[in-house]
Amino acid sequence: MKKIIFVAVATISILSACKKDEAMTMEKNINYPAAYVVNGESSTISVINLNTNTVTDSFELMNGSNMIMYPHHVYHHQNSTMHHLAVGVPGMDLSAGHTGGMAGMKGAVLIIDAVKGTITKNIELPMMNHNAVYSPNGTEIWTTQMHDDGMALIFDATTYALKDSVMAGMESAEITFSADGSKAYVCNGGSNNVTVINPTTKAVIATINVGGNPVGAWQSSIGKMFVDNESTGTISVIDVAANTNVATINLGFKPGYAAYNSSVNELWVSDATNGKVVYYKDMGGNTWMKHGEFISGTDAHAITFTNDGAMAYVTNQGANTVSLFKVSNHTKLKDIVVGKKPNGIVLKY
Repeated sequence: MKKIIFVAVATISILSACKKDEAMTMEKNINYPAAYVVNGESSTISVINLNTNTVTDSFELMNGSNMIMYPHHVYHHQNSTMHHLAVGVPGMDLSAGHTGGMAGMKGAVLIIDAVKGTITKNIELPMMNHNAVYSPNGTEIWTTQMHDDGMALIFDATTYALKDSVMAGMESAEITFSADGSKAYVCNGGSNNVTVINPTTKAVIATINVGGNPVGAWQSSIGKMFVDNESTGTISVIDVAANTNVATINLGFKPGYAAYNSSVNELWVSDATNGKVVYYKDMGGNTWMKHGEFISGTDAHAITFTNDGAMAYVTNQGANTVSLFKVSNHTKLKDIVVGKKPNGIVLKY
């Protein structure tokens, strides 16, 4: 079911409160492989140079002369001319969990020039959202509305005009795409299901029941989406081709994030409560078993792997750090100090 709603779209320059000479000093030149870490409480992005694994840049997220409050997850998109970051701004602290929202809270989508570190577009939303992500073909920007009448909002990536809205379930949180780009997934925390959308037609393909309070459906290279269910402490395994929930992994803790590494065939899940990462393997027939765990940092959250799968970065919201791991032996190489309550992280090459 497709429904168009009208959203006020505002363009706000990050430099509006600066003098000309001050404006020039704010522009960066991040022309190296980098990890971008969104610091929710600091309202900043820390930039880690992947060659040295040190913080080499950072920039504040501003709305005119005011800080943008509690940015959350970040995604990267590259076209022929530039690197873009898409950041969801729910406007409230989600580090303790993602259940419900604050009445009257508005959200936003920030589009950022990843090299210059400047905001190129600030799209204001009528209700709080969770993340923002470019469509697989790069022509659209997708986000959600965390409301009883949850939905996906779809904006033109060039004009930033609202193109479509697709009704989903209650309290729609993270919106993601399958690895092959054929399907979009909206996790509905209030209705305990996932809405599957055709990115081309915007038609709802399926509604899949999962565990309690699903937050995100995380893609993999093996034709599966891994859904972290906060209130039941489980991971639901969705088969992309079949549109079915084919397995449930019982964790025994509240998951923060799930990331699959094809180089070692491991599913890493962050255990925020205990500051750990726990990893699982498919023993055959969608039977997933725990194979080990290791300490990351207080309130471990997002996980991302380098392109070759050899290294991993984990954000620790309570420790204000990003932990770097060698994947082959699960050894922590270092903790990198960033801003306050780091949550989202993405790599740019």
